[in-house]
Parts: sequence; C-alpha cells; structure tokens
Amino acid sequence: MKDDRQAFQEFTAAHGARLFRTAYFLAGGDWHLAEDLTQDTLVKVFVAWRRVSRVENPAAYAQTVLTRTFISQQRRKRSTEQPIAEPPERVIEDVDSAVRMTLLAELANLSAKDRAVVVLRYWEDLSIEDVAAVLHISSASVRKQSSRALGRLRVALGEVFPERLPG
Repeated sequence: MKDDRQAFQEFTAAHGARLFRTAYFLAGGDWHLAEDLTQDTLVKVFVAWRRVSRVENPAAYAQTVLTRTFISQQRRKRSTEQPIAEPPERVIEDVDSAVRMTLLAELANLSAKDRAVVVLRYWEDLSIEDVAAVLHISSASVRKQSSRALGRLRVALGEVFPERLPG
C-alpha cells in the first residue's frame, strides 16, 4: 500500500499542474471550480490507483476522468456553494489580459461538450480521434463541434478585438 501511495504522489506531482490547467479552461477561467474539478479527479484516480497505475498512459486516463467529471457536473447544474459578496483578489500577470479574459468569458458561454472539445483539441493538442475517444463521440462530431465552437469564439473575439482578426 505504501508503494501505491508513493507512486500516486509522484504521479500527482508530475501531472497535477497540467490537470489543473485543463480544468481551469474547462471551468471557463473559474479558479475555484478548476481546483474542485482537479481534486475530484485526483480522488477518483486515487481510489482506482492499483488499476490505473497498470494502464499504458495513466495521465491520459486522468485527463479522461477530469473531462467526464466536468461534463457530469455541468449536467447537474446545481450547486450547494453560496456566493460571497466580494471574491478574493487574485493577480495573474498576463501580457494581454483583455484578450485572455474575453476568451475565458466566451469559453464559459459554450456548452459543456463544446468547451470540452475546444480545450482538449486546441489546448491539450489531442487528435480528433483522441478527443472522440475521451468524450465517447464520433470523430465527425468532434470536427462539427470544434468548427461550430471556434466560429462562435471568432465572432465574439472579432466583435471585441476586430484588429486582431486577419482581414
């Protein structure tokens, strides 16, 4: 059992930050939701660690768990958390924060599956077939959803930053 825990801790140290970054984009830039998604994912992976540690690519397995956890939570659309009057300040240094904030806001406007397709395909740089496998949809659906979602993002970013689009 001790070796399993140590192996899981090493896995978490090596892949936890990437899982969080993916969760951050899936959550539309909501830091707290990303932390919750990452934690839920790591709990699920830990519970199944003996089996997971024997698969060919445990990181891909964790990525799949993360994505499915996100989509499942979006389906429920309920929350027991209570909002607070003022969120804590968090400074994120970014060269072009206006574009980033607009992109995150528009990602949040996409459906959960469209957002998952965009994040997995373009942020995680997964192939169409890999995204299809993670989401249990066809490759044609991945192409259709990514095209539709990217079109929406281009329109939204073009309205806010028309000088950024090639013309």
